[in-house]
Amino acid sequence: MAKILSLYKSEYDLAKALIARDKTAQRYFYDKFSPKLLAICIRYLGNKMEAEDVMIEGIMKVFEKVNQFSFSGSFEGWVKRIVVNEALMAIRSNKNITDDIDDYHHIGFENTTFSNFELNDLMNMIGELPIGYKTVFNLYAIEGYSHAEIAEKLNISEGTSKSQLSRARAMLQEKLSKTKNEKFRTN
Repeated sequence: MAKILSLYKSEYDLAKALIARDKTAQRYFYDKFSPKLLAICIRYLGNKMEAEDVMIEGIMKVFEKVNQFSFSGSFEGWVKRIVVNEALMAIRSNKNITDDIDDYHHIGFENTTFSNFELNDLMNMIGELPIGYKTVFNLYAIEGYSHAEIAEKLNISEGTSKSQLSRARAMLQEKLSKTKNEKFRTN
């Protein structure tokens, strides 16, 4: 069977075609990136319908702003940042992300190995976190933002970011322990 060659040899070729408003490039972009972008939106928003709306808004923003891409660094990374920002704007407009925080206690994932759990199980557990915890956890642990960057993006203090990450870790630790115990009892 013959291998089908990509229309765009690199991310930069695709970005150039998008700048030229090439409809084929837009379709190719959508087909290639929409599953990843939808997964990001679902991770932040939880609701698939809302996530689809935000994903579409993000893609439209990419098409609108692609001429601002500097061709330094990853085009996919640039696209993901736009979609994450769209998800954060949707969260800000719909929900209060700053849950009540008592005080900061660092609770880590001591002696926990994620290899014992399916990735889908872990992603579902993250999705069940309260919106503030989930948002900070996603930004810090998955997207790689610093607490200072998170605080700026969400208009919260760095302490609140650290506290919500700590609480998210504690809740995930508890969920992982319960799941581990349930699996142990059924075996």
